[in-house]
Amino acid sequence: MDAPILLATDLDRTLLPNGGQPESPLARQRFRRLAARPEVRLAYVTGRHRELVEAAMVEFELPRPDFVIADVGTSLYAVDADDWRQLQGWQQAIALDWGGRSRAELAAMVGEIPGLRLQETAKQGACKLSYYAAPLADPAELLGCVRQRLEASGARVNLVWSVDETTATGLLDVLPASASKRHALEFLRAQLGISLNRTVFAGDSGNDMEVLVSGIPSVLVANAQESVRAEAAAQADAANLYLAHGGLLGMNGNYSAGILEGLVHFIPEARGWLMTADETPDASSPSPSGQI
Repeated sequence: MDAPILLATDLDRTLLPNGGQPESPLARQRFRRLAARPEVRLAYVTGRHRELVEAAMVEFELPRPDFVIADVGTSLYAVDADDWRQLQGWQQAIALDWGGRSRAELAAMVGEIPGLRLQETAKQGACKLSYYAAPLADPAELLGCVRQRLEASGARVNLVWSVDETTATGLLDVLPASASKRHALEFLRAQLGISLNRTVFAGDSGNDMEVLVSGIPSVLVANAQESVRAEAAAQADAANLYLAHGGLLGMNGNYSAGILEGLVHFIPEARGWLMTADETPDASSPSPSGQI
């Protein structure tokens, strides 16, 4: 068996084809085939909580992951069939940033800010305080106000802003400073002992940006908003970011097709793992070259 690969992917509008762009017909089938490989350690990295991850797995017939980084990086689970075991070491480490304060105490510090509305209880977490807001193109003033109120108390926070395109809603997550998709993924990679050059992350939106522009090899799926593609391309090291554009095995680069395209870019031997018995490399289009 080849050296293990850690394939980590966002869910909504990255692996899940729940955006406005079309999905390639065979893409998820190929993704499931890849996930079944003994070399692959599959991690879902998402803002969703556990119940919504499980619902997506059923609705979209997703393969069972080995790990789930949920609640925007504040929860980390090892998954074995129906057994989800939370890695307590991760949550204990990040909780220190809030100085022993609870989510409710932080919410009281934020108070009432025009345009902010607490999300439902099910979308909150022990280390995650989440709000709805207007879909601001520039949320700097809003984020500055929230940060000022919280840091005045000594709490160290990470503010994650994104916009849900499907509902035109702004989303603000207040997390411990060391809690993020990137930090959770780095923690997991270290725990597994998988090298950086055998790790690939896939995302589509602003709340994936910290990983996309880090040193972690990353792919931005083709259905990502142009503004996100431009921001990522401007900030990232070209060697570590791949912009999917379609062409691999005739697929369009959207959603799981883009994940696979990026994986093949960084780990070329994975190309052969995607093919059925009646497919050959010569029958497909040339290898994609979506470097920035």
